[in-house]
Amino acid sequence: MAVPTPVADTFDYLPPTGLIASARLAGSRAKVNFGGRILVGVIVGHSRDTKIPSDRLRPILRLLDAEPILKPQDLRLLRWAARYYHHPLGEVIAAALSRRLREGLSAAVPEAPVWQLSRDGLDFESLKETLQRAHRQAALAELLKAHPCGLDGAEIKAQLPNWRQPLKQLIRKGLVEKIARQTPAHRTVTSAPPLNGEQVAAVDVIAGGLRRYSPVLLEGVTGSGKTEVYLALIQKVVAAGRQALVIVPEIALTPQLVTRFRARLAAPLAVLHSGLPDAERHRAWARARSGDVSIIIGTRSAVFTPLASPGIIIVDEEHDASLKQQEGFRYHARDLAVYRASIDDIPVVLGSATPSLETLHNAQRGRYGHVLLSQRARRASLPALEIVDVRRVRLEDGLSPHVLKRIGECLEAGDQVLVFLNRRGFAPVLMCHDCGWAAACQRCDAKLTLHAGRARLCCHHCGAEHRIDDCCPGCGSGHLLHLGAGTERIEHALSRVFPNTNLVRVDRDTTRRRGELQNKLAGIEQGRHQLLIGTQMLSKGHDFPNLTLAVILNVDQHLNSSDFHATERAAQSIVQVSGRAGRGARPGTVIIQTHQPDNPLLQSLVNGGYPAFTGAALRERRAAGLPPYRHLALIRAEGAASAAPLGFLRCVRDSLESGIETDIDLLGPAPAPMERRAGRHRAHLLIVARHRARLQALLHDLRGKMRDFPGARNVRWTIDVDPVDLL
Repeated sequence: MAVPTPVADTFDYLPPTGLIASARLAGSRAKVNFGGRILVGVIVGHSRDTKIPSDRLRPILRLLDAEPILKPQDLRLLRWAARYYHHPLGEVIAAALSRRLREGLSAAVPEAPVWQLSRDGLDFESLKETLQRAHRQAALAELLKAHPCGLDGAEIKAQLPNWRQPLKQLIRKGLVEKIARQTPAHRTVTSAPPLNGEQVAAVDVIAGGLRRYSPVLLEGVTGSGKTEVYLALIQKVVAAGRQALVIVPEIALTPQLVTRFRARLAAPLAVLHSGLPDAERHRAWARARSGDVSIIIGTRSAVFTPLASPGIIIVDEEHDASLKQQEGFRYHARDLAVYRASIDDIPVVLGSATPSLETLHNAQRGRYGHVLLSQRARRASLPALEIVDVRRVRLEDGLSPHVLKRIGECLEAGDQVLVFLNRRGFAPVLMCHDCGWAAACQRCDAKLTLHAGRARLCCHHCGAEHRIDDCCPGCGSGHLLHLGAGTERIEHALSRVFPNTNLVRVDRDTTRRRGELQNKLAGIEQGRHQLLIGTQMLSKGHDFPNLTLAVILNVDQHLNSSDFHATERAAQSIVQVSGRAGRGARPGTVIIQTHQPDNPLLQSLVNGGYPAFTGAALRERRAAGLPPYRHLALIRAEGAASAAPLGFLRCVRDSLESGIETDIDLLGPAPAPMERRAGRHRAHLLIVARHRARLQALLHDLRGKMRDFPGARNVRWTIDVDPVDLL
């Protein structure tokens, strides 16, 4: 039995009265008594033998499933993930299940309410008069009129994000009613644009391996039409009666992709991500498992979704660090997708304009196929990159005169402009001009960020918030400086310089309300906003044909990081932001504002593009003995006292040094780059190995001992295999 607890992988229980243990029960849920608590576990096997004394064995309290909810191949994936990432199997399985299943509720598919215009609502001419001032209600009524069989909440939400309140009003007026689900008529779809030669070749190469395991890197420049390749492949998979799983790195990318897929594919589709209500998320999980849906689009946890008939897995933006879970069970969805495809014997497509160095290395070694889309679709040209040196230049709230001039020229021509800054808030530092005091978080080794609109000082690491004092708490001076710039400050500055321009800011602060992101993106696509300011939420996956200028601010923060991943991420970010410009008929330009114009990274990108950067970066990684030429595991420890994490990790290092292989290096222990976060002190021990198998064997032996090390009870420790963040 795998129980969601951190203390061990599995526990032995007796079968419930009247039930004979057998392999057929593997994958079924059961309620068990665990240390005085009633928990929901999953049966993972059976045996006639046990090391537990018979008088200590307890019976399963109740079997919850008439048939297993997890198939053997699902359990195989979860077992492998638990072994590779050295995490308890019970917690790994729990991470793969919906909340409803974790709580022991029925695995049956809950019926989604379906809404339809009532008889009064069908009298549409009079309905228009009734709703002439209620625009959102009228839009919902129009949508339901176009779907006489009715729509459920997920289907409505895909087209009208803020639909719940208008629906309530229409129900109250007697214009909409709830009905039972009917079999819908065949849905009409828009025709596909003709594929260019590179796209056709890519589809042919990947489709040639649709009946076997074949990992392929689909590397396509921004705007090259990778999504069209995905759609063509999925069409072939669905026509063969099989399912497609599409994984995207962020929730922000999901709505646009879902809308595009629904417009082009008649097959039923489900969406899975953490932003959905529990019932809706479980419904999508259950329909994928039963085979009721042919296409599943989701974020990283969707990699565990059980499929009735898997046909292909697609990982979009495979380079994105968001695909790595950073808390608890620290898995990487891209790598699990590759292993899952090998289990199911199906192809897996890793798509990106800026592939990770690890994926490129696998392609170069021949472990992955490599398909290249080198030209933009619709004959659009790639944008020109321009570096603007701002040394000794007076900046206006972080913007140089040259940048402001170029923005003004584009706006005057009627084009859209994107200003990218991956830092939200108004200013990252609030400082006293007289004594040098700076507002700092009391729980983290970090400065507080000023959010002017909310009049708050916020910590972006632990979430702490404070009101803004009128005077310096150190000397009483009222002369407080706002140092640096975030997206909020850029918005204020550009609103002042271009007062007659319709401007929109897209970051986590402006998209907290449900549906707000979709509304802003729709406004950009429809041309209602001419000047766009945003973080990474706007940097990838979006197609804005009228956008001709992209401005990248403060790229220097990535160039000076202590994490060796930082330069790779900086290059990827620059290329991804650049890809938003010039996707339509007019050519695009990208301006990179920097204090380091001669930086080798920037020069390689400007002169040779992303391939030139990756070639140089891989040579540097090889010389430094870093991934993908070495394999890493990061052991983190944190505690309330500053000495506890370092003391515990010294014990870990001492235990390793006695029997360590010559091709394994230990770095640390040392305080984490941000030593204190959320009131807890943090330390790291990095393990570097030449061979992955040696590293895995070492971690397997180590994990069994760590709970018994001195000081283990005074710290929280985790093992992070293949870490993507060393901070």
